[in-house]
Amino acid sequence: MHLIIVYLIGVIFGTGIVVSGMANPAKVINFFDIAGTWDPSLAFVMGGALIVTALGYRMVFGRARPLFEGRFVLPTARNLDARLIGGSAVFGVGWGIAGFCPGGALPALGTGRIEVILFTAALIGGIFAAKFLQNLSRPKAEATS
Repeated sequence: MHLIIVYLIGVIFGTGIVVSGMANPAKVINFFDIAGTWDPSLAFVMGGALIVTALGYRMVFGRARPLFEGRFVLPTARNLDARLIGGSAVFGVGWGIAGFCPGGALPALGTGRIEVILFTAALIGGIFAAKFLQNLSRPKAEATS
């Protein structure tokens, strides 16, 4: 049952991404092109997503525990470090250049367009490169434990 619900949530998310235009790189690039052919419509999409998320969090955290877990698992880190800021910057620059973010690219894979496939391959390569670099920078004692 858990996997069916997760699948349905993914289908709803992917459908929303495609219907809103977030899977269309031209629309995304025009959103970021403030000095040129700016298209503010994605700001309304993001604003709507924030409203739905805020209401969802209110509903979920009103419960004693999640439906499919014993307790809520929330991030504990509160500091803004170089990894977080750098990763956010790389994400934003990549989104602006390619017109895809991972959330928009995965549903767009169904189109079979070569630019989506190349972006997704680069995304996966970037994940492995980041893991490799993290392992290089980790102290030896921590890596062996």
